[in-house]
Amino acid sequence: MKRIIAILVSLLLVLGPLSAQRREIIKNLPKYDRQVIHFGFILGMNTMNFVVKQNPNIKSYDSVYVVETQGETGFSLGIVSNLHIGNNLDLRFLPGLSFGTRNIEYTLRTHFNGTATQTPFVKKVESTILEFPLLMKFKSNRYGNMRAYIIGGGRYSLDLASQAKVVDEGKQTIKLYRSDYMWELGFGFDFYLSTLSYRPKLRWPMALEIC
Repeated sequence: MKRIIAILVSLLLVLGPLSAQRREIIKNLPKYDRQVIHFGFILGMNTMNFVVKQNPNIKSYDSVYVVETQGETGFSLGIVSNLHIGNNLDLRFLPGLSFGTRNIEYTLRTHFNGTATQTPFVKKVESTILEFPLLMKFKSNRYGNMRAYIIGGGRYSLDLASQAKVVDEGKQTIKLYRSDYMWELGFGFDFYLSTLSYRPKLRWPMALEIC
């Protein structure tokens, strides 16, 4: 009996560490975060829209009854330039292009034979925006093959399709500012695969980054 107990104890002592080794997660790309600079690309989706504010002199525009806007889904492309500052901090420059469309829906009040009617009219506004985000990325410690992060900073954008300086000559032209500044804030996760890493973000615009 003692001999059987000794054999069982010996098996437990041998098989225990082996089982723990099997459960241990093998880290992919263990040297990835030690790179001072690395590059990648971004694929993303966006939705552009307008915020309509009523003009105090709206009564002078007697033909315009209602103005509404509707955004459409577009896509974004970008390049990743990442500077490793510390184990939990990166500086990122992510130049890219975003393509999007917005619809402005007018309801016009018209008169025909003395009868007032409401006529819908849709104006499509397309934009091709060149973006220059500069962001700080705060990362958690790596757990296995993932880590969480929050990201934030500023972005300068340039609308290449802007018609702000176009002389409309009586045409119905929507004029947008050519340049803009904004803040960005979001969070996401880094996932490390055997040959690359990717990081989905919950921010707007939504994006998937592959490095």
